[in-house]
Amino acid sequence: MKRCGYCDFNTYTPAELQITSELSEISRSYIDLLIDEAKLARNQAPQAGAIPTIFFGGGTPTLMEPSDLARILQELKASFGFAPDIEITIEANPDTLSLEKLSQLRATGINRISVGMQSTSPHVLKVLDRTHNPANVGSAVKWAREAGFEHVSVDLIYGTPGESLADWENTLREAIALDIDHISAYALIVEAGTKLAAQVKRGEVEVPDDDLMADKYLLADQLFSAAGFEWYELSNWAKPEGECRHNIAYWQGRNWWGLGPGAHSHIDGKRWWNVKHPATYRDRLLAGEFPAADSEILTATQIESERVMLEIRLRSGIARSSLDAAAIDRLQSYVAGAQLDAQSWADGLVVLTQTGRLIADRIVREILL
Repeated sequence: MKRCGYCDFNTYTPAELQITSELSEISRSYIDLLIDEAKLARNQAPQAGAIPTIFFGGGTPTLMEPSDLARILQELKASFGFAPDIEITIEANPDTLSLEKLSQLRATGINRISVGMQSTSPHVLKVLDRTHNPANVGSAVKWAREAGFEHVSVDLIYGTPGESLADWENTLREAIALDIDHISAYALIVEAGTKLAAQVKRGEVEVPDDDLMADKYLLADQLFSAAGFEWYELSNWAKPEGECRHNIAYWQGRNWWGLGPGAHSHIDGKRWWNVKHPATYRDRLLAGEFPAADSEILTATQIESERVMLEIRLRSGIARSSLDAAAIDRLQSYVAGAQLDAQSWADGLVVLTQTGRLIADRIVREILL
């Protein structure tokens, strides 16, 4: 097991944790801890209603035993209850999947899967330190459908050093040809502290310029739209009813509870985050302690700023009536310049056009001046 060179998520390999146990034992022990935290969550939020969405993400959750994932789902259902139409997503490395594994995952109640495709170009995957075989993505998607998954998505990354526009187009066309109803396409961000950041600093690889990144985004949007995928968030496209409801909840500022080391949570304006290291997380829970490292109460200004930054990303946009007169006045030039949709503006909404999505950060700054 290894970490991808661009990843700055809170992930650890067994070697880094000095764990020599079998993977099945690691899976079982970790799920035991998640169940302990879920019980604490039940006590902390006694009025919480049925859970509408669950997302298994970060690292490679498909390395976990399906029977263990079933245990945490059973605990959550018993403690909180599940909404009748609950969406349960799992992220997956295609090399960890087989028809048998996917059938077992589907039997747990997981009904949506997001496969880490990233690129079809071996040289691009090499720069990203992705070890999966590109050919396995198609097999994984096919097996997911055969196993009965209702929604299948793939994740793509553009802007990897050395990736040409032709490389990216090939990735897009191969993704579109798959039996999927959702695509995420994220611009690569070189995060400080990662292996990739060190390579850039040493001059071993060079990140693409902004114009090429824009060209790649526009090409993706063009090809996705032609294939029936409509954008509903800056980096996400879906066929009808294929949107990820869990992620929409984040963008709409709803409540969520994160379980696991480093997990973040937000309940009614209070935000907290768990201790990062798995050993510390384990010790806290074994002592019967809440594993939060720290917390904050969001101010009205913070809540408003985050609302604008997140809602502007959505196709549903921002209600014009929620902005002050000065902000509305500053946005007039973007309507005239076609970065904001004129019809939506007339209907009382602030909605980005295709070109507006390229300068979303600038438009957010205009609103928050």
